[in-house]
Amino acid sequence: MKLFSANQLVPIKILSILLFLHCSSCHSLTTISTKQPLKDGDVLLSTGEVFALGFFTPSNNSKNRYVGIWFHKVPKQTVVWVANRDNPLNDSSGVFSINTHGNLVLNHTKNQNLNTIWSSNVSASSRIDILAELLDSGNLVLRDSGGRGKVLWQSFDYPSDTLLPFAKLGLDRKSGLNRILTSWKSLDDPSFGSATIRIDPTGYPQFFIYKNGEPFWRVGSWTGPGWSGIPEMVPDPVQSVVFTNNADEVTVMNVVKIIKDPAAFERNVLDETGQILRNIWRAQENRWIVAWSGPSEECDRYRRCGSNSICDPYKKEKLECVCLPGFEPKNLRDGSNGCMRKKNVSTCESGEGFVKVAYVKVPETSKAQVDNNKSMSLDDCKETCLKDCSCTAYTSVNKITHIGCLTWHSDDMEDIRAFNGTGQDFYVRVDAVELAKYERKPYGSLGKKGFVTVIVVSIFLFILVATSLLYWFVKKARHAKGTHSNYEVDREGNSDVPFFDLSDIIEATNNFSIANKIGQGGFGSVYKGLLKNGMEIAVKRLSKYAEQSIEGFKTEVAIIAKLQHRNLVRILGCCIQGEDHLLIYEYMPNKSLDSFIFDAAKKLQLDWRKRFNIICGIARGILYLHQDSRLRIIHRDLKASNILLDFALNPKITDFGMARIFGGDQIQANTEHVVGTYGYMSPEYAMEGLFSIKSDVYSFGVLLLEIVTSRKNSGYYDGINSSLVKHVWDLWKEGRALEIVDPSIKCETCLEHEVVKCIQIGLLCVQEYASDRPTMLEVVSMLENGSTLHPPKPPAFVFKNSTSDQSNQATMTEEFTCSNEMSTTVTEDR
Repeated sequence: MKLFSANQLVPIKILSILLFLHCSSCHSLTTISTKQPLKDGDVLLSTGEVFALGFFTPSNNSKNRYVGIWFHKVPKQTVVWVANRDNPLNDSSGVFSINTHGNLVLNHTKNQNLNTIWSSNVSASSRIDILAELLDSGNLVLRDSGGRGKVLWQSFDYPSDTLLPFAKLGLDRKSGLNRILTSWKSLDDPSFGSATIRIDPTGYPQFFIYKNGEPFWRVGSWTGPGWSGIPEMVPDPVQSVVFTNNADEVTVMNVVKIIKDPAAFERNVLDETGQILRNIWRAQENRWIVAWSGPSEECDRYRRCGSNSICDPYKKEKLECVCLPGFEPKNLRDGSNGCMRKKNVSTCESGEGFVKVAYVKVPETSKAQVDNNKSMSLDDCKETCLKDCSCTAYTSVNKITHIGCLTWHSDDMEDIRAFNGTGQDFYVRVDAVELAKYERKPYGSLGKKGFVTVIVVSIFLFILVATSLLYWFVKKARHAKGTHSNYEVDREGNSDVPFFDLSDIIEATNNFSIANKIGQGGFGSVYKGLLKNGMEIAVKRLSKYAEQSIEGFKTEVAIIAKLQHRNLVRILGCCIQGEDHLLIYEYMPNKSLDSFIFDAAKKLQLDWRKRFNIICGIARGILYLHQDSRLRIIHRDLKASNILLDFALNPKITDFGMARIFGGDQIQANTEHVVGTYGYMSPEYAMEGLFSIKSDVYSFGVLLLEIVTSRKNSGYYDGINSSLVKHVWDLWKEGRALEIVDPSIKCETCLEHEVVKCIQIGLLCVQEYASDRPTMLEVVSMLENGSTLHPPKPPAFVFKNSTSDQSNQATMTEEFTCSNEMSTTVTEDR
């Protein structure tokens, strides 16, 4: 059989000759010397061929040539360092070499004229035995004595936009060298951009990101395990952060401790928007994943609130500027413009003290005083501050060991923000009157210690009695059933769900370690795991103490085991052993949908086409639940946090703990126990307990509008407490619906008709009466076909003025009117 015709062989032979000639003119180098330069087309490889150095063009839209370093084993060229950032070549006549003065230089050799484009500028004496080599760390080093002597120059001292492991960032106090990251101007232009990240060494050193020379995000001061502005930074089994602050230097360096996979590269990149991203290469997926990025919230913005004010993003679902204890707003509204000491308050008087402000990023430390004495405890710090009338606040240098002392000495404490359950404790000086407000407790005549003692003893006795009774009932129940098996949940009907051994799950999750925890919800916690066969899993560990969790567990296993659809999360099995009830799911590398659409930076990754695909995928998943599966399922808790995204950003519906199974002809039911999430509930379900397939349609409509607008349903619109649904409806009536569209996708004018169609479908889904809403079959048809849509009727505004519905995380359970969310909200990569 002939693979090619005679006519085809001629061009193939010519192509082969051209390829041979091209490859023969360029080759790989191991070092650069005065006698061995690097020409355009050659590459310098590190010993293990991890990194490569050579000439590159940043994109197809550019004709400029640069000398840079990139990952050699990553298919898509990922540049980590650039020499001639602001001085590109416009042709291939560049040569990178060592000149007779011992400097690395980039020359332009066009027309036989030697023009220096870039130089390392480290030596003025003649050197003939200097070599340059590229290390497997990605560091280009220039050494004397034939490459065996001291390092004369290294690229790690002059980083571009990327910080690699073992590279330092910060100031060498002796030489004055300050290593900073500077973003590219754009994805196509590696010249110096507007964003930089550096350590400010004044006072107690802090990390800053600057944009156009102005502070953009204060990452904060070092607290021991991490930075005060990144409280989620915890000791990592794979890498650690080394912070050095002494007479010689103030620097930070990432150190990789364990390399399980030599192809699992990582890098920290400062992009052109001012975001710092920790990227990890996933060889099995052939792509970079963003393991972490920041800044991520409005309160991260430098001085978002005024002096002596705390930026709190957790107050009533809207950002608030709250004055520190002992302070009041400069204006009558809040602390947005700063706070001042309350009137008629003086310091250094009898009875004054400190009020603890928990879980915050402590104020600017450039003017703070620091005592790093290892014998200085938190109590010692308090006494030091109390004796100094100018001292207005204090905290420990190390929030874990409580060693060292940081003190502030003026009423202009800047850039404080609150965190939810993490952060650092900060102690603010107040007078006796203010202190009494915070210390007044209803202990009665017992006093504080006596009251606590009585409570502790009572709790102990209650637990003792309750445990004894529970043991007696369980023993009696087991005897009556005639079994002592660890598997006490009825497996009937769930035979198609694989059962995992608890010991395997413990090993996979490192005994449910905090480092593996990726989510938390009302039913329990979610952990990332790695099975022995190399498969990554997500393990939902249900709370041992919530009976509601067990019922949700049974429901979820019974339902999802019988469902197979590309837009539903796939269950791999479960584990029921003793008190442990575990659900094992496929691992989702991207977070839930809400972590994208409500994040100022990450939502930029979702152009209109991706958003539309997500909308259609969710719709098809719900249609499968309502009509195409073996069962008719009403989810009852559809919301952005219950939509997970896989590596390709395909949506997958999760969390079936509240779902209900309907009979073949059943279309609605009634319950006295309303469950779900405010803002997503249909009016007939929230007020009358009546749920049906149209309840899910209503939730989908809210979700669709959130995806289009990148706004939460509950919030402030036009300066009043309202809902997204109402706001969109008001704009729709006025023919201004496109004004609510996320600006990052609004520019795609060619797709405006599709955006408008989606808004109209969303409004059709949230109409007040269930009978007016379309079915999911009709929704899918409207999305995917060009059919004419009916004008929507007014939506329901059941919660438009309620103050209790503002949180999309407030969920109603079967036992309580309003309690914690029962579904799992993913907080890390899944």
